[in-house]
Amino acid sequence: MQIANLGEFGLIDRLTKNIEIKNKATIYGVGDDCAVMHYPETEVLATTDMLMEGVHFDLTYIGMRHLGYKAAMVNISDIFAMNGTPRQLIISLAISKRFTVEDIEEFYEGLRLACDKWNVDIVGGDTTSSYTGLAISITCIGDAPKENIVYRNGAKDTDLICVSGDLGAAYMGLQLLEREKSVYYQQVDEAQRKKDQHALDELRNFQPDFAGKEYLLDRQLKPEARGDIIKLLRDNHIHPTAMMDISDGLSSELIHICKQSHCGCRIYEKNIPIDYQTAVMCEEFNMNLTTAALNGGEDYELLFTVPIGDHEKIEQLEGIRLIGHVTREELGCALITRDGNEFELKAQGWNPLSSVNKT
Repeated sequence: MQIANLGEFGLIDRLTKNIEIKNKATIYGVGDDCAVMHYPETEVLATTDMLMEGVHFDLTYIGMRHLGYKAAMVNISDIFAMNGTPRQLIISLAISKRFTVEDIEEFYEGLRLACDKWNVDIVGGDTTSSYTGLAISITCIGDAPKENIVYRNGAKDTDLICVSGDLGAAYMGLQLLEREKSVYYQQVDEAQRKKDQHALDELRNFQPDFAGKEYLLDRQLKPEARGDIIKLLRDNHIHPTAMMDISDGLSSELIHICKQSHCGCRIYEKNIPIDYQTAVMCEEFNMNLTTAALNGGEDYELLFTVPIGDHEKIEQLEGIRLIGHVTREELGCALITRDGNEFELKAQGWNPLSSVNKT
């Protein structure tokens, strides 16, 4: 169905008619000029992300349902990174005419799967037309008691540096997808050059062999916000001193924490958690494994610091790895290699404005 046949309000009604409110703070959701939310005795957290087709996602290899899921999760992750609880989501879309109603319904199915997982209410948004593709803007609202909020600027000398999960898998999943996309278009170009219609027909059903690499693809296409780690820390009475999620790469995020906390750090290459599939794929691509883990980005794991007194607690928790410690600011940020050498840690991860002309 063409979106123009429904119109803006018809599309909104179709996408949101079955949304059920889950949070007491949500007084009124979709259907008026504003959503209404009530937070009498807590601090309100708000975060927003914009995702642009061709910059942040490629519809050659990510479906609309996965895209909706990922778009929601990356915002929900920001609320968890402040030690908060996500409550509401606001979604705005700019849609080009090549998308159908069914495409946008699939996108909303992914959004709702992510929101249902963390009991988040979809409370509104906006839709408009686009001449250049799909643009997505999502705002997530959450809350936390004032004393529970964790900022980036609270790390102290001798604090321990920890990460959840493993690193580099999402980046290697992206490399894998980009390689198969390149192979596909090379075959299409070759078939077109030879005017081989049979080959072109066969390529319409092109399916790469991803057997044994499913974990890498999931990490890239279907990331998970680590609310489970936040709960684990709370259950064990561990309150991080600084925290953020790893979207642009471990090195970039750690340098952010150190700059805002006016401190330095030492992290140890041997302690960086890396999955076996990530290591195998790095070898296949002839890439440096540590570089992928430090700078790949899109892991959406949690990077946080805790007081040294929590050392024993942290070491007993599954899914959390101690990778280093905080130092004085004048000592800078450094990576200690497996052979004991020390190198300056540099922010080489994703830069969203790298293609923008500077004036």
